Amino acid sequence: MIILGTLMYMVEGEENGFTSIPKGIYWAIVTLTTVGYGDIAPSTNLGQFIASLVMILGYGIIAVPTGIVTVEYSRARQSKTVTTQVCPHCLREGHDADAEYCKYCGGKL
Repeated sequence: MIILGTLMYMVEGEENGFTSIPKGIYWAIVTLTTVGYGDIAPSTNLGQFIASLVMILGYGIIAVPTGIVTVEYSRARQSKTVTTQVCPHCLREGHDADAEYCKYCGGKL
């Protein structure tokens, strides 16, 4: 964040709203975390290119892993809650937990 904020301060300058290095660091944090308040925005082509890279980096560091963790949590939770009965006659699974008869062969579970 310090490097990105300093780089943006040097590229954009005070005339584009980056009045200090801490202000640049603030912009980098807001952009990387995908909050994007919009109070400071790069105006130069190089600044906009750097901003694009920071946004993509933000997705890679925050958004994508969050999605992966959420999916894995859901899978783990689902595998614990889904219990199926096995038919003693045809040995097939997939019956509801409260089923009394096999939905494939009709045998008693």
